[in-house]
Amino acid sequence: MEFNHYSVLLKETIDELKIKPDGIYVDGTLGGGGHSYEICKSLSKEGHLYGIDQDEAAIEAAGERLKEFGNVITIIRSNYEFAVERLKEIGVTGVDGIILDLGVSSYQLDNEDRGFSYRYDSALDMRMDDRQTLTAADIVNNYSEFDLYRIIRDYGEDNFAKNIAKHIVAERAKEPIKTTGQLNEIIKASIPAKIRATGGHPSKRTFQAIRIECNRELDVLKNSLDGMIDFLNPGGRLCIITFHSLEDRIVKSAFKKAQNPCTCPPDFPVCVCGKKPLGKVITGKPILPTDEELSINSRSKSAKLRVFEKTC
Repeated sequence: MEFNHYSVLLKETIDELKIKPDGIYVDGTLGGGGHSYEICKSLSKEGHLYGIDQDEAAIEAAGERLKEFGNVITIIRSNYEFAVERLKEIGVTGVDGIILDLGVSSYQLDNEDRGFSYRYDSALDMRMDDRQTLTAADIVNNYSEFDLYRIIRDYGEDNFAKNIAKHIVAERAKEPIKTTGQLNEIIKASIPAKIRATGGHPSKRTFQAIRIECNRELDVLKNSLDGMIDFLNPGGRLCIITFHSLEDRIVKSAFKKAQNPCTCPPDFPVCVCGKKPLGKVITGKPILPTDEELSINSRSKSAKLRVFEKTC
């Protein structure tokens, strides 16, 4: 299956990156290489792009798509959580821009074998990196009822989280839940029929929640942002595209803290903590997809782009 992925907010992200032809850039979520392709087009032979992804299919697809740029690009298979560490290992001391597109690729959603989608009946997998041992099936069959409830409530923001968790535990006691089809039926039975008729696909939120837990998506994001901001050269920018409120909140909070790290009580006349701003938030409000983009790709409707610039 071909690795297809529509690059959301492509023009806006490239514009906000303020690419210098001889700069060093990082695409921490390489995917099919859409954003990377546009960055490479703007680089001279002195510039360089490091593309990072944990998905083997993405690495192969991006390598093919970007091969015309030759030595301008280096592709590394890793989770972006370790991007700064990997780059330091090969002698990179700072970069002029980093982008993260936190969306699941169309390839991952549409590939039946990956188990990300409720639209197919396939093995419950959901791993973005097939070298990882934990799968969605492990979560569904082994987590306690409370932990399932917490995940579906917090990561899926589903009003029926308690009922869904209860039904999962009752059904797995009869037989292991191994497929997306089985999980789909359990979720459907947990949600009142009149809600199912009006509220979008009943499984959407639970599948999102289990995927986030399986891949530690929010922890990875939280663990990465301070180090990435630190790794930017003066004038360098970090551009992040999020797709749900939990991610957006983490990014907004990290950017705000980097802009104003002072921990002194508000009534102190002068700062005594000595923490200096690292830069400035460029996007007071996030940049959203245009109507034109929404008409081309409905999956971009929840996308938000936030940008931070390092100034010191």
